[in-house]
Amino acid sequence: MAAVAHEHSVTAGTFVFHRGDEGRDLHVVTEGTVEVRLGGRVTATLHAGQVVGELAVLDDRPRSADVVAATHTRLLRIAGADFQALLEKSHGLSRSLLRVLASRVREAGSRQLRVEQLVRAYRERGHVLAQLDPLGFKAAASHPELDPAHHGFAEADLDQRFPVQLGAETAALPLRDILARLREAYCGFTGVQYMHIDDLAVQAWLRERLENREHHRALAPDEQRRLLAKLTDAEILETFLHQKFAGSKRFSLEGAETLIPLLDSAILEASGHGVNQVVIGMAHRGRLNVLANILGKPPSLMFREFQDRASDAPERGDDVKYHLGFESSRVLPSGARIDLALMVNPSHLEFVGPVVLGRTRALQEERGDATGAQVLPILIHGDAAFAGQGVVQELFNLSGLPGYATGGALHVIVNNQIGFTTPPEESRSSQYATDVARMLQIPIFHVNGERPEAVHRVLQLALEFRATFRRDVVIDMYCYRRHGHNENDDASFTQPLVATRIREREPMRVTFARNVVALGAITAEEADAIAAASRSRLEAELEMTKVVADPTETGARAKSRWSAHRGETVTETTSVDTAVPEPRLATLLARTVAFPDACRPHRVIERLREARLDMARGARPVDWSAAEALAFATLLTEGHPIRLSGQDSERGTFGHRHAVVHDQHTDATSCALATLAPDQAPFRVFNSPLSETAVLGFDWGYSLERPTGLTIWEAQFGDFANVAQVIVDQFVSSAEQKWGLLSGLCLFLPHGFEGQGPEHSSARLERFLSLAARDNLQIANLTTASQLFHALRLQVKAPWRKPLIVMTPKALLRHPAASSPFSELTSGGFRPVIVDAETPLHQAERVLFCSGKIAHELAAERATRGANGAVIVRIERLHPFPGQALQAAVTAAPMSTRFFWVQEEPENMGAWPYIQNRLGGLLPAGARLSVIARAASASPATGSKARHDAEQAELKRRAFEDRGVEKPGASIGG
Repeated sequence: MAAVAHEHSVTAGTFVFHRGDEGRDLHVVTEGTVEVRLGGRVTATLHAGQVVGELAVLDDRPRSADVVAATHTRLLRIAGADFQALLEKSHGLSRSLLRVLASRVREAGSRQLRVEQLVRAYRERGHVLAQLDPLGFKAAASHPELDPAHHGFAEADLDQRFPVQLGAETAALPLRDILARLREAYCGFTGVQYMHIDDLAVQAWLRERLENREHHRALAPDEQRRLLAKLTDAEILETFLHQKFAGSKRFSLEGAETLIPLLDSAILEASGHGVNQVVIGMAHRGRLNVLANILGKPPSLMFREFQDRASDAPERGDDVKYHLGFESSRVLPSGARIDLALMVNPSHLEFVGPVVLGRTRALQEERGDATGAQVLPILIHGDAAFAGQGVVQELFNLSGLPGYATGGALHVIVNNQIGFTTPPEESRSSQYATDVARMLQIPIFHVNGERPEAVHRVLQLALEFRATFRRDVVIDMYCYRRHGHNENDDASFTQPLVATRIREREPMRVTFARNVVALGAITAEEADAIAAASRSRLEAELEMTKVVADPTETGARAKSRWSAHRGETVTETTSVDTAVPEPRLATLLARTVAFPDACRPHRVIERLREARLDMARGARPVDWSAAEALAFATLLTEGHPIRLSGQDSERGTFGHRHAVVHDQHTDATSCALATLAPDQAPFRVFNSPLSETAVLGFDWGYSLERPTGLTIWEAQFGDFANVAQVIVDQFVSSAEQKWGLLSGLCLFLPHGFEGQGPEHSSARLERFLSLAARDNLQIANLTTASQLFHALRLQVKAPWRKPLIVMTPKALLRHPAASSPFSELTSGGFRPVIVDAETPLHQAERVLFCSGKIAHELAAERATRGANGAVIVRIERLHPFPGQALQAAVTAAPMSTRFFWVQEEPENMGAWPYIQNRLGGLLPAGARLSVIARAASASPATGSKARHDAEQAELKRRAFEDRGVEKPGASIGG
């Protein structure tokens, strides 16, 4: 070979030959390095002693790749004909050449595969090396897959070039540069989890942006100045409050001030994506700062709240200042206008989440915003609450469902790395507080909160993702609490080392200002002037509180939407006309079963249609489902939108509704209530997931934007509402008194003792009655179809807005006694009290007060016994208590009348604890009210059908045979 070889040299970057060349020469590298490139990728790197170009020599075809000198290189060139002659003479040379080829293929493939594995490891696990903890206690973890040595690379390999795609760019880079790019993308002050996303297009979209160096650019001077200004406002407000109102709880944002520039940037970025309204939900930490520096609540109003003047309390609502909400509009630098709303929040930290999503959905529907492009929900979480409270998982489950989607929420976790006094290792079993969010196909960004530039870049990417894919996105902002859980709490009791390090740290604003000054975006004097101006504004606002009059309005609610409605006292219902003329009712009832011609419904639904048509003709009375459908139909055609959601609500748990009909051959669906008339209001019915908490919260939030509509949440069984008790206690029952919020939400809670066991009997009527005061709720236990019809129409037509709790029946859905003639729908109205008398009240021997299904059983028992001296008085609306109507019934009875309260529930449950004093106080002097009920119990009902029947029979016997007792309270068990 030496005899036929010719030596030559090439400089770095020079092509030895090109792909497609017809050359037949063989080259042996004697010094330096060459790269074999194919389609822009480096497929092999060859060094001294290795051969290149042999394939074209062997198969006599054009060159299959480019060969380029990576360094100054010396080569031996052997003409193809000479080499072929050598091969003919030496079989050993042939075998050696084959070994060279096989070795090169194996080595090149193995090394390239290991590089690709290393790159993928950084994309999957690079976040563990990210510098997230501002305090430096949690050093970046290591992971073997992120070490080049784990993949077989030594220090000497770092300068080897490999083809790699980083972002949208494909290039051959030294391994050292590849690692630097990967660490910049995934291991700086931001760590990203996105490789759990199955959609490769979404993965690629995120990868291109994360690995693009433009994403990591230094911010422009005007961006840096704005971040500094918002950081300054955040810090100065906290220190001002600390100085002026020492000892007052404020749940300071200190240590997490970057939340303010984050939200400010979110509003600006969202507007650029077409958002014109933002609805925010958060707990109490940092709330005052968000109110003042994001929503623009006047600090003077906030200062008056700290001064706690008794004369201001009625105007403020009956809650602490760090639970209150606010609404405002901002004009942005671009000239765009954006509406902002911060929702009220109780101390149950995460339960405002579904409320925000429900309100957002209502606003989107109002705008015809089907994709969620115009209204953005932002939920601000604490790390411990995010990981610890199950409603968060329920929120994520709702995010992609047709009846609950909002086009994606922006989740921001203020990660203080502690929950009250509990560190993360004692409060969660997962690596990150955010791990529950991995159930969705969404990215999770972890970011160091003391790096405002990194937070700003992450926020921009998060909102671009939301605008592109209409999915939720999570930002986990690591920070700390400068004080304890509140300003009076000493964190050093349980976190002494952390507390010491925090005390030693200078404020974030100071650090950031120094960096911005060093970059030349602003001078030190300008930074000081920003802080001085912020303090001066607060001093001026504090001076305003010295005037006698309240300097501002609360801004807690958009007034125009609710101007035609009121809260306060519920008046008698007779002044509200809920009747509908018979011809219109008949027409609408027929339309509720007008299925498409091609639809082939189930045979049971065919019978339902025939029954409805008979009702429309007046041939049979209106049953419960028909009355409900007529209430819906009349409201819809009068312009009132309806939303009904709950488990199995399309069909109805007990198969009575069938609002959505399925073709038995094609499974195509139709909804007659949605197509009653061309100009009707929308009818929306959704089967909810198996979640009571989040769905009820969502529907309550939705109802806040539907003052003229009917919003209904339906429990599968009434007792299941206990899972949503936080929503009932903190929002539904108390929102008007605490925050001045009105809601017309209706709760349908199936209730009735029929021997189906403890969880399928009681809707816990006593719980709702125990929450009832000051006309905050309407609580009804209805007995006839016409009463349901009028109650639902009254809920929309009345001027007041109160949540309506309806103990809906099960057995009465098809019970003949619960049906009503058309005349009860075409005249009259809702009756809080119904006197069901075979005998006039002035001749009554006993009066049986009751509510709900038991009334019909008592009526049947009375007929069997011929006990005409018993008058049954049904209380249809338990709260507000119908004292006026009941007083009229009581005063008509003779002095000798015995009065009983009869209920199916145990004596310590049901309405008796609520009713005894209210009803007993109306009786004539000397008269006593006795109770007939099941014995007091810890469980609502027996699980034995036989035992239930025996108890029910005993109830009815006692109702007609008991003589009464000296002390109220006798029951069938004691």
